[in-house]
Amino acid sequence: MTIDALFEQLKHPNPHMRKRAMLDLAEVRDETTIPRLMQMLDQADVSHRRSAVVALGVIGVDAVPPLVETLLNSQDTTIKGSCVKALAQISLNHPEVTFPEMGLLGLKQSLNDLDPVVYIASAMALGQIGTPAIDILVESLKTTDNLALSIAIINALGSIGDRRGLEVLTQLANDESVDEYLRESATSALSRLDLMTKS
Repeated sequence: MTIDALFEQLKHPNPHMRKRAMLDLAEVRDETTIPRLMQMLDQADVSHRRSAVVALGVIGVDAVPPLVETLLNSQDTTIKGSCVKALAQISLNHPEVTFPEMGLLGLKQSLNDLDPVVYIASAMALGQIGTPAIDILVESLKTTDNLALSIAIINALGSIGDRRGLEVLTQLANDESVDEYLRESATSALSRLDLMTKS
């Protein structure tokens, strides 16, 4: 199947056909594949946009530079959110590969985005990346006064289960001077982690 035909198949109504096309595109890609997928990130149709996000995730770290550049320079919330999701997909699909520093720094910067869709997705993506993102998450938690971002970071730290994250969450849960909602969120994240480690 040609690359053009695979791009057409990304729009197929059958999700199995779309998935097949994503995997095939990653295998037979040429120098136009990543730019063409990047152009799909502003599609009005959610399933088309999602296909591009997942395909970029399957392609892996080669997609990180254009994703970060677009994330940091686009004015469009949908495109920025799609870039963040694609970065999370790269981490998910390629856990054996060290996540590129450029990707981590891009996500760190997008934690300060004005749009909650972008900064909450960025915290979740850093949680997906895991241990390499701990320092960014901990530092951002200490420096932000954005309650929604703090909650997203607490949940991300709770999903990672790294010792440093646990220490921060424990401190937060026990600090009487901290906002009650943040303390409750930290306590909740710790109990979820406890359940995960016991199961």
